Amino acid sequence: MTGNFVGTGAIFRRELAAYFATPVAYVFIVGFLLLAGVSTFYVGGLLERGQADLRPFFQSHPWLYVVLMPAVAMRLWAEERRAGTIELLLTLPVDLGAVVVGKFLAAWAFTAVALALTAPVWLTVNALGHPDNGVALAGYVGSLLMAGGYLAVCGALSALTRNQVVAFVLGVVACLLLTVAGSPIVLDAVAGWAPRALIDAVAGFSVLTRFAAIMDGVIDLRDVVFFASLIALALFANALVVDLRKGVG
Repeated sequence: MTGNFVGTGAIFRRELAAYFATPVAYVFIVGFLLLAGVSTFYVGGLLERGQADLRPFFQSHPWLYVVLMPAVAMRLWAEERRAGTIELLLTLPVDLGAVVVGKFLAAWAFTAVALALTAPVWLTVNALGHPDNGVALAGYVGSLLMAGGYLAVCGALSALTRNQVVAFVLGVVACLLLTVAGSPIVLDAVAGWAPRALIDAVAGFSVLTRFAAIMDGVIDLRDVVFFASLIALALFANALVVDLRKGVG
């Protein structure tokens, strides 16, 4: 058990350092901050609303993450396959599970850094009014959980290919489906032919619906379990795919 923790930590440090070793990481962070700012102040009209809350800020996160999380995760395994280093990685004295978790945690930590850098938006709202900071904190927690779910899914898809562009496209499609699963247009389309149990199941996979509840300051244990389960299942699938594709270019 101790060896697994040590191995996970080593992979985590290796991967996190790799993110910041190239200008791409800084371009991503700057791009995220710009897009978050535009969607909050210009599209969401944060200053014109006359309300001291971060709703316009958080409302954009699911849609930003549909594109940005696949961009973060696409290199996790696809780059290892392209560079031919995956065989070397898998021969290290570290369990495959520790490698998968370490890579995921590095991507999640990198995303957390980008999210933390949006703190000036929170400070701006506090300077202009008296927001409920408990609700704001819940929004940040929900946003990070949502990002983790997307990253885990995209990481598993990255393990399917050696092409980062393909991994990115697959990730965008998967994240989009998770986001819109509970939207009226999707449920109406399913309702025409599916039984009620299937409709409820599709609605239950809606990341947007679950994040909306947390964004309102309600951290329901069921929503936390949903995101934790999504992450766990995606990491398991990731390990399974890597194991099955050993030796495949």
